[in-house]
Amino acid sequence: MNEYQKKLKKKMDEYAHLIYRIAKDFPRHELYGIVSQIRRAALSIILNYIEGWARKKPLVRLNFLEISYGSLKESKYLLSFSLVEEYLNKNDYDHGIKLADEIGAMLWKDIEGLKKFIDSNKN
Repeated sequence: MNEYQKKLKKKMDEYAHLIYRIAKDFPRHELYGIVSQIRRAALSIILNYIEGWARKKPLVRLNFLEISYGSLKESKYLLSFSLVEEYLNKNDYDHGIKLADEIGAMLWKDIEGLKKFIDSNKN
């Protein structure tokens, strides 16, 4: 992993920990609902990213990076849903969305770069 990817991984780690901290204060009746789902989605972002970079085949790596991106989008929706349901405060929401947007931009750059690499090596 290069420095850019390490920085992205660090942001993903921060995001996962933020989501876990926020979800601790969600209503108990949501433990097996949104709490479980948002935690899984947040962890899936970094876990699929790490697994993707552990793979040698570019198409396999791309698949994991795209799964990571999908999990990021899922977790962003769950943050929005949680704000409407008043499970979290606006400051935590704003912090989470800002971090998610940064991760999304960086992850998308990785995905697009890998797609270009794959396309240029087709023969």
